[in-house]
Amino acid sequence: MTAGRHAAAIQRPDRLPGHARAARPVTLGVRVARAPVALAGAVIVAAYVLAAVLAPVLAPADPLRMAPQALLAPPGGGHPFGTDQFGRDVLSRLVFGSRTSLVVSFASTALALGAGGAAGILAGYCGGMLDDAVMRAMDVIFAFPAVLLAIAIMAVAGTAPATIVLAIGLVYTPQFARVGRASVLQVRGLEYVEAARALGGGGRRILTRHILPNIAAPLIVQTSLSLSLAILTESALSFLGLGTQPPTPSWGNMLAESRRFMVTAPWTAVFPGAAIALIVLGFNLLGDGLRDLLDPRLRL
Repeated sequence: MTAGRHAAAIQRPDRLPGHARAARPVTLGVRVARAPVALAGAVIVAAYVLAAVLAPVLAPADPLRMAPQALLAPPGGGHPFGTDQFGRDVLSRLVFGSRTSLVVSFASTALALGAGGAAGILAGYCGGMLDDAVMRAMDVIFAFPAVLLAIAIMAVAGTAPATIVLAIGLVYTPQFARVGRASVLQVRGLEYVEAARALGGGGRRILTRHILPNIAAPLIVQTSLSLSLAILTESALSFLGLGTQPPTPSWGNMLAESRRFMVTAPWTAVFPGAAIALIVLGFNLLGDGLRDLLDPRLRL
């Protein structure tokens, strides 16, 4: 009887005692479900992206159409978020303004990631004079406040959308350069990199096959956090009149136009401010959650 029970246990490993069962790997989906911070941030960001894509469908009115008979109308009726000083629907302008903010944010962050990340990775891997030259250039850019440097660039180059993207991308390039360089310095002397080099692997192969996959996590987290900073910078530039120009809807210029009516019509300032605050919160939550998910020391 005892031998039969042992044979059955061998045939049915799921009936073995808990300490004898093989540990099942935790999948990415399970880790995401256990990380409510990342999930909440992803939901907020996804909602904004969906609203930007479906803006023509979601907007209750034309964001540029003026209605003299409904100037500064309070929220309600056909205008859920009220109207501005020209009778334009605030909700429609918010929805279409999300397109402006998200496009500028994603494009400028992609530029900063491509330029700064590549420069930092090459500087950290090659070292020597290249490392010194690249990092001293990044230090010079870092010495200027972000908004002030962006204002200086746009004062010279103009306020075209491409200039906005270039200015914001240049402002945040040093952050990616520092993160990329620091990450490469951590892994370039590890055993698997030295083994690949000893086996005759070239510099390009070592970078693409052995270093880049192992430094992607901090760059992904930095990208998520920089997206929120890019939105704040674009809104600040638009607020100062150097970003997206009226009548194109933008959260920053909506706030600028509402300054004179904050007491009599507070909804003209409250809703754009809340839209900026919520998307920045979403990106920050997503960045913090990704850090916990991608860092093996913090892995759930």
